[in-house]
Amino acid sequence: MSDFLKTIIKESGNEYAGVAAEGIDGSDVKGFIDTGSYVFNSLVSGSMYGGIPNNKIIALAGESATGKTYFALGMCQRFLEDNPDGVVLYFDTEQAITSDMIRDRGIDPARVAIFPVATVESFRHQAIQIVDKYIEQNENRPVVVVLDSLGMLSTDKEMNDTAEGKNVRDMTRAQVVKSTFRVLTLKLGKAGIPLIMTNHTYDVVGAYVPMKEMGGGSGLKYAASTIVYLSKKKEKDGTDVVGNIIKCKLFKGRFTKENKDVEVQLNYETGLNRYYGLVPIAVKHGVFKKVSTRIELPDGKTAFEKQINNDPEKYFTESVMQELEKAVEKEFKYGKVPEVTDEGEE
Repeated sequence: MSDFLKTIIKESGNEYAGVAAEGIDGSDVKGFIDTGSYVFNSLVSGSMYGGIPNNKIIALAGESATGKTYFALGMCQRFLEDNPDGVVLYFDTEQAITSDMIRDRGIDPARVAIFPVATVESFRHQAIQIVDKYIEQNENRPVVVVLDSLGMLSTDKEMNDTAEGKNVRDMTRAQVVKSTFRVLTLKLGKAGIPLIMTNHTYDVVGAYVPMKEMGGGSGLKYAASTIVYLSKKKEKDGTDVVGNIIKCKLFKGRFTKENKDVEVQLNYETGLNRYYGLVPIAVKHGVFKKVSTRIELPDGKTAFEKQINNDPEKYFTESVMQELEKAVEKEFKYGKVPEVTDEGEE
């Protein structure tokens, strides 16, 4: 049967086709990129030790200053840390990334290439050229592509109309975006390159209940493997604002239940709190117990939730983390998430 299928595949001339038993190029997930937060990893992959798939498109959508760029850079930092020969290709549409910002996130700027782009067409052309060359040369070097952000990209038509003094809206932008991802999605999957994308949201006018919608039309919704909406509230220590609590809601996911949400902590001084958001899950699934205003731990001792979040490694012991991993699977996952070995094989 396998020989028969291989003959058909060869005759079809489809370079992306293959027998499912031998793995599906561009679809099978062979690894994950750590996001820097156990609870965010859980939200998008169903495992605290997972993260975003390493060959899919993920969109982080939210209003201004909700941490989209910070999340993207955090993922890049952990990707480079886990892949010593890896590189990042960063398409910057907002002219917001600086070499100092990259260094401050613990990223070696020598391993990051910045591509300033202004239009959807220029991003599409450059990204396709890069991916095609990567596939042609049979590169094995790990690569991550970042687009920050889709919402700031103009179109060639809009640029020309502006240059000619025309004050008209480009009604073709959504179609241009859709065609871009129609072409890119399969190529990125074939090359095994993830695309981390940030995007803006807007209020839906006329909705029965207040709703947020992601810009760019339906093309990105179809192409993205994972879409997470971000919103924030200020975190205070007394009267001082010390950071943000970012609510992350899964709008679309391949491995986990949609419409689930978690909260992560982004501190202005220490950055992303890796353990924040685990306490509610531990209480819900009986790993910890809620006793009045305190949390009872497995050893019978009690502590306030703030104490646990401020010194997490003291309270989240190895045995607690093992139980939490089981709880996370029940809470978020549906179906089967690929188990990845140290060699990166399923």
